[in-house]
This record gives sequence, C-alpha cells and structure tokens, in this order.
Amino acid sequence: MTSLTDGDRDFLKSIEDQMGIVADVSRAESLLYGPFVNAKTTVLAHRHPHSVGPAYLKDYTQAEVTMLEMPLVVKALTSGRKQRGAQGIFGDGVSVVIEVWPIFSPDRPGKVIGAVSIDSSLLEHERQRRRDRTFRLALRQLKYMLPKGWLTNAENISPFTEPEGVIVVDTEEVIRYASGVAANLYRRLGYLDDLVGRNLKSLRTTDRKLFQQVANTLHCIEQETEIGGRYWVHKAIPLFAGPTRLQQFWPQYHRLPRPRDFRGALIIPHDVTVERQAEQEIRVKNAMIQEIHHRVKNNLQTVAALLRIQKRRVKHKEAALALQDAIQRILSVAVIHEFLSDQDAWAINIKDAVQRIMAQTRQSIVSAEDNITFQLSGPSIWMPAKQATAAALVINELLQNALEHGFEHRRRGTIAVVLTDEGDKIIIYIKDDGHGLPEDFDAKKPRSLGLQIATTLVEEDLKGSLLLFNVEGGTTAQITFDKSLFGGENGWNENES
Repeated sequence: MTSLTDGDRDFLKSIEDQMGIVADVSRAESLLYGPFVNAKTTVLAHRHPHSVGPAYLKDYTQAEVTMLEMPLVVKALTSGRKQRGAQGIFGDGVSVVIEVWPIFSPDRPGKVIGAVSIDSSLLEHERQRRRDRTFRLALRQLKYMLPKGWLTNAENISPFTEPEGVIVVDTEEVIRYASGVAANLYRRLGYLDDLVGRNLKSLRTTDRKLFQQVANTLHCIEQETEIGGRYWVHKAIPLFAGPTRLQQFWPQYHRLPRPRDFRGALIIPHDVTVERQAEQEIRVKNAMIQEIHHRVKNNLQTVAALLRIQKRRVKHKEAALALQDAIQRILSVAVIHEFLSDQDAWAINIKDAVQRIMAQTRQSIVSAEDNITFQLSGPSIWMPAKQATAAALVINELLQNALEHGFEHRRRGTIAVVLTDEGDKIIIYIKDDGHGLPEDFDAKKPRSLGLQIATTLVEEDLKGSLLLFNVEGGTTAQITFDKSLFGGENGWNENES
C-alpha cells in the first residue's frame, strides 16, 4: 500500500462502501483488491450478497493472491483493462464467473491503484443472463459505476434482499422494466396492469418524487413512506451510461476521467407493512409491560406504607423488627419494578438498583444519631430482570444483617458494597467493619431469617454461592454467580408472545 496517496486510499474506501448494494443487485460476491506490489495483491474488502446464498463460504478480506492464483485480477491490475473469465482459487468447489475492473487513481490519471471484481456462481450467472435485456443493461451500468466510485451515498442504503422488487426507469420517467416481485407489490396498491411503459406520474405513489430527487442529486436515496395504508421502503440508485462496444476495446477510454451521463434509475420497492405492524405491536406490548411494572411498584409501596403504620402500633420490639425487615424486602422488590417501569423491561443496571436500596436502608433503618456510612464501588453491570431481582433481595438482606448484628450497640461504622465483573461470573462483596461473626457461627445453619432467605436466593435463584467470613476489623459476605444471557432465562422472558 506504499504506492498509494491519501487521495487513493480515500477513493478505495469510498468504493468499499459502495460494494454492498452492487453485490446484492448482482446476486454475486464483490471483492476489492489493492495494487499489484511484489508480485501479489491483497483483498482489501469482501462483500457477500444478501439477495442469494454466497458463492464463497469464507470472507477473503486480507487474503494475498498471486498471478498463478488469480490471473484475471492480476491482468486487470497490470493491463488497466476489464477482464472476464472463470479462473481463480476462491471458488470453494463452485464454478464461478469472474468480472474484474481496474480502479484508476483520482489524482493520477491512468494510474491503476486497485481492482474490483464481481464473482457470480455459474448458476446465478445463467439466471442473470436469461433476464430481460433492459435489466441486464442496467446491471452492466451498475457494475461499470462501481470502480468509478459513482454510487454516492450507497453506504446509507440498506441491503437488497430476496423479497424486494426491481424497477428500471429511463430519463423520461417511463418504467422500462419491472420484475415479477415488483409487479406483485404494486398489485397490492391496485395496479393490476403491466407496469412496463407506464409513466411514474400515472402512479399515485412517491416513486416520481424519489426519481426526481435522484436525477437532481445523482445520489443513491432510500425513503420509507405510507401508501394506501401500507408501509413501503424505496431505494433508488442513479444509472450512468457505460462504454459502447467500440469504446470497450479502446485502451485509453477507461484510463481517462469521464463525466457522468445520467440514463435513469434503478428503483427497488419493498413492502415492510408486516414488519412495521410487528414493531408497533412490540412497542404497545412494552408500554403495557412498563405500565404493569409501574402499578406493581405503586402497590408494593402501598403495602410497605401499611406495614409501617402497623409497625408504629406494635409494642413488642421483636415484632417491630420483623415488620421492618418485611418492609425493606418489599421495597427492594419495588426498586426493581421502578427501574423496569422506566425502561424497556428487559435489563437492570444492578449498580443503580443497589444505590437505591442503600438509600432506602439508610432512610428507614439508620437513625439520625448513628454515623453509619454506606459505600458503593465497581462497574455498572446489566442483568436480566429476574436475576437482578434476586441479587437485589440478597444484597438487601445482607445490608440489614450487617446493621442489625455487625453494628449492634454501635453508632459508627462503614458498610461497603463492591461489584466485580469477572467476564462470565459476577462477584459481589458486602463488607463491614463491625463486630464480626461469632465464634460458633455456622453458615450451613444460619440463625437469622434474613441469612436463610439470602442463602436460598443465592443457591436456588442465582445458582451461585454465598460465603461469610471474618476479616481484620469486620465481616465480608461474598456472593458469586454466573451471568445470565439476556432472554435465556427459562420460563421468564418478558418479550415472549
């Protein structure tokens, strides 16, 4: 690549951006080659077609080839003339017809800086050869335009797929070719007669306006419109004249810069009504799910408020503590539903949820006279809602346990929650500088209901482990569990229909 200027590299990059739509319409592989240096060339980019199964099973980007391996490509690079044949090593056992065009420098007229090839399987080549003459001419023009870099804005055109039709329109806005798929699409709008020969102005669609935009800008354009209650995506690609048969054999014709001669446009319609209706249904469903989460959150907060009233009337300390624990558990679940009501109801940032739970715990349990500090550190970790709910409940129980037992008869201390992302595992530490675990503590036989709940949630819901151990100056709880794949939780997927 040392022989290329910055302008050459930019030009090759623009051609790379334009390769996809040509591969799709041609139903062929498209490969971009660099200059021929040290008896070899390199594949700079490779695009598979979306409109048909690939002829090449691999992506050959960065593959290096020589004259013996790809003689047609090397001939195009060294002679500066188009080559065509069936020679090459990329066939993967499939018979392939190769067309190769040299690419000339935009800054140095006549200097070959690369080549682009359109490689069709023999079956697709024969299918294209039997198609209407007008379409074949448009396809030749499209292929000719690629090495010239004339498909401006093609990088913003979505892939061309099998259900999409093809229409060729001339400079007089008359349809000269319409594929069978295109004809069927327009029948849905009531156009039962043959489209060929009709002027675009006779159609009550946006095709004429789109064509005029293409003719004025000479850019590829894609638009989505609603016509007759149906949603349509139209792609439009300008077509420029290629060389005549005599000009093809004139060596200097391709080396010299040529002005673009607009000859019409390729219009590709696609009915996306079913897709848009499905998207609308999903949006409505998600809105309903979010409303349900909002109502669940409100109901849980109402239950918590009722329990607070009951707590004030309870005279026994033990009963009051039990009610306070229940309030905290309910509010921890409410936090998750609050997050789900504000987003797309499929994932929770557990760091945000823990922050909210810590704030609730400080407000509800820690008295104003106590100097208990809460700390949270670690990265944001996104979890499926079911996993996040279990994790939030466990963290809530361990926070309460630290306050009730680690800081009993103490008014000063620190509780820290540390989140760690180990790739396929998540480890959460809850550390305190309190009294520590008693000498007779048995993790397998926890005395408190909170630890029993936490252990059950970790082992059964998170499928992980919970360890509690003393460290110098306090206690640490370590929760370890595997990450869940989004949408992979058995029996729990909010977007299931």
